[in-house]
Amino acid sequence: MGKIVSLEEALNIWGKLQAEGKTVVFTNGHFDLLHMGHVDYLQRARELGDVLAVGLNSDASTRALKGEKRPVVPQGERARMLAALACVDYVILFEETTANSLVEALKPDLYVKGGDWGEGHTPPEAEVVASYGGQVRILPYLPEHSTTGLIETIVERFGSGGMENEGAGCQGGHGN
Repeated sequence: MGKIVSLEEALNIWGKLQAEGKTVVFTNGHFDLLHMGHVDYLQRARELGDVLAVGLNSDASTRALKGEKRPVVPQGERARMLAALACVDYVILFEETTANSLVEALKPDLYVKGGDWGEGHTPPEAEVVASYGGQVRILPYLPEHSTTGLIETIVERFGSGGMENEGAGCQGGHGN
């Protein structure tokens, strides 16, 4: 079994992890255009426990929350990139706009979100976590690192035909 698992597979894994006394950390998000802010956040989340599971919003739930132009990267590719990170133990795709049902089913010891939620804002999953006695931790936001900012930079630099001279001389390379 690989790192990308279904909810049913995750529930079986959780039973074994709990029996071993492992601390399971869970977070969720879109992770579209994976960048250093994501990597830093996931590494810090992993340091809080023995296992890090990441709930990944499906393409449909990402569109519902972020708009029709998102995600830029399809869910299968986003899942594979997350699974390739050493700090991520499991990736679980979900269709809903919140991870409430996933958190309720898995009951992780620690639920983690990034500080981009802002001061005084509580993630929608926090109530579910409190209902079974888990803990919620908000990690500090790494400024200047966001998917939206990355998209804005790309549009600013390349949005009006700025790519025509990029890769000149390359014949069918993967970098184009």
